Amino acid sequence: QVQLVEHGGGLVQAGGSVSLSCTASGGIFRSLAMGWFRQAPGKEREFVGAIAPSGRTYYSDSLESRVTVSRDLGKATVYLQMNSLKPDDTAVYYCAASHNDGILVLRIPGGYNYWGQGTQVTVSS
Repeated sequence: QVQLVEHGGGLVQAGGSVSLSCTASGGIFRSLAMGWFRQAPGKEREFVGAIAPSGRTYYSDSLESRVTVSRDLGKATVYLQMNSLKPDDTAVYYCAASHNDGILVLRIPGGYNYWGQGTQVTVSS
């Protein structure tokens, strides 16, 4: 069983940046694909980005220019950096871990086996 704990988030001004982290325990981190999703009130959970066990990264087409996903294998931690924030970026951001690989699987919530508790990011205008 893999446990995921997210850190970061909070209130950010529009145009600013946010950095989130997610630390995994209970599994072999280097063998996991790690993803980030977000969910705004009344909306479906949306793919933000992911990093495969190989280190290859995948991004949402609409967010790719503003998002970077990275990881530190030694710390079993995955990071999400998002720039040029807009009020529409306000959401709960979730970290997830998967035993699967490939963009077709990693861009959908059902492709993940474990989820963090989520962290709120609020962008003020």
